[in-house]
Amino acid sequence: MTISVYGMTVPIFTRMLTNLLAIIDKAEASAAERKFDTSVLSGMRLAPDMIPFRGQIMIATDHVKGCVSRLAGREVPSWPDTEETFPELRARIQKALDLLSTIKPEDLDGGDEREVTLKLGGKDVTMSGQAYLTERALPNFFFHVTTAYAILRHAGIPVGKRDYIG
Repeated sequence: MTISVYGMTVPIFTRMLTNLLAIIDKAEASAAERKFDTSVLSGMRLAPDMIPFRGQIMIATDHVKGCVSRLAGREVPSWPDTEETFPELRARIQKALDLLSTIKPEDLDGGDEREVTLKLGGKDVTMSGQAYLTERALPNFFFHVTTAYAILRHAGIPVGKRDYIG
């Protein structure tokens, strides 16, 4: 059995972003209970040289919009990376979910065979849609969602594997 490009993208991205919204809700509730501002969480990172929580959300949603747009042969929407607060981050995730809701299975038909060109290390790199999806888009998406989860978990937010997986 083969899984369609649509099946490997839209449902997976939708589920994980929806789970991320629920995790943010838990973080917000925990911050209120522990009496601290969520802006502390928004700027948290696991190591000094890594991207903070808010950046993890931005990059995860960038991979969503980039992936489905490229595989559908569409222009990738440009979203400014200006979100700082939990409401702004929540709105960005919702914007990605709204984009996903517009993608139909037929939009991604042939996406695995479509050539995708990315700038990597300052150079144009062209690969098949399948290679892009399985070697770049999905691993990067999961890396940033997992890192966002790990930052909140490290901060003492009471989330676990069930929250991550849904």
